Amino acid sequence: MTLLIVNTLSAADEAARAAIEELTAAVQDYKVINTEGLRISPCVGCNACWLVTPGLCAIKDDYEDILKDYLQYDAVVYIARTALGFVDHRMKNVIDRILPLVTMLTYIVDGQMRHVMRYEKDFKCGLLYAGSADKPYLDRWLGRVAINMGGQSLGAYPIESAKEVLACIS
Repeated sequence: MTLLIVNTLSAADEAARAAIEELTAAVQDYKVINTEGLRISPCVGCNACWLVTPGLCAIKDDYEDILKDYLQYDAVVYIARTALGFVDHRMKNVIDRILPLVTMLTYIVDGQMRHVMRYEKDFKCGLLYAGSADKPYLDRWLGRVAINMGGQSLGAYPIESAKEVLACIS
């Protein structure tokens, strides 16, 4: 199993460092991306990644390399802070910018609309969050993100529970 870790907390954050250490000790092939200091703008909803330059975001910032990394690893674990019981704006930007991986074409599965995937990829994602949050809501949200990406959720867990997400990766 290969693992991509996208950390939106400070690289010096003790809880993040401990979680990253636990995650990387369990897999042979991994990459850690600390977004602190990276320029990651929010999605502007221009649809250029669907219509003008399929698969490429019109926003030219540091996110482009992260987007390519999604295709190289079996699973991704996001590490984020919470705000108002949900992921903070940094993580929301990271998730929203995934859109170039899907097409604007949709189809119905079990009465729900799904995007047609641009790449053949089983997208697996998990979330470790720091702060207080509505865990059932985060689980449901991450599950919806994964379904819309043609994949599966590994679940959302407090940052101290890195071993919980590891159990789902195997």
